[in-house]
Amino acid sequence: MENATSLNTDQSPCLQKEQNAGFFKMIAEDICCALKRDPAARNWFEVFINYAGLHAIWFYRIAHGLWRHNLFFLARSLSQFSRWLTGVEIHPGALIGRRFFIDHGMGVVIGETAEVGDDVTLYHGVTLGGVCLEKGKRHPTLRDNVVVGAGAKILGAIEIGSGSRIGANAVVVKPVPPDSVVVGVPGQVVLRKHRPVVDSPDLHHDQLPDTLGEALRQVLSRMDRIEEKLEVHENGLIRTDDQGHWNSENFSL
Repeated sequence: MENATSLNTDQSPCLQKEQNAGFFKMIAEDICCALKRDPAARNWFEVFINYAGLHAIWFYRIAHGLWRHNLFFLARSLSQFSRWLTGVEIHPGALIGRRFFIDHGMGVVIGETAEVGDDVTLYHGVTLGGVCLEKGKRHPTLRDNVVVGAGAKILGAIEIGSGSRIGANAVVVKPVPPDSVVVGVPGQVVLRKHRPVVDSPDLHHDQLPDTLGEALRQVLSRMDRIEEKLEVHENGLIRTDDQGHWNSENFSL
């Protein structure tokens, strides 16, 4: 029988929360959170039958119970069946809290030593992956109320602080403080001045800062001031308009 990675899971808050809630109570919570976070969800029955992301979570909870009882082969076999059925791969050794929601589901991968807090939302194509071949903690930890956009990759034994939002297709390789927004490759961390008033997942995917664009605009503005002082003026600079749109005449299209 294969060996499980030696982790001190007894002290994990995710595991303690899971032990305090029954399996069927967590199923009811999962359905409720799907109804709250997906405007397309119409009723309990539709969510229960048709939401593959929830099915993957329920398969995981059964497989995780087998894993904790050292039935590693059965746990991995069930998780692989769930992957085939739902398109979501969750290692049974991962620690996942309550009201976890995977919207659309397809292509999500969660590694063995990953930890996910309560009220976390993932979209399709998200990876919680490792960056080394050593045993032990090598996957990320997501605290409560984290939202991870479609296609984002969070790699390594790093922590994503509670209330943070990871933008679509971002690649996160360093720790993220609480109440932050991450965009870009590699992920650029933007600290929010004000914490969200509502104690719920932040699903505003359209509110992402353009960190590189803003840095370039500041550089160009500074160059303009320097040229004015030196009385040097160059034509043909590539700039955006007031709405941030590029002019196609400056490119070979």
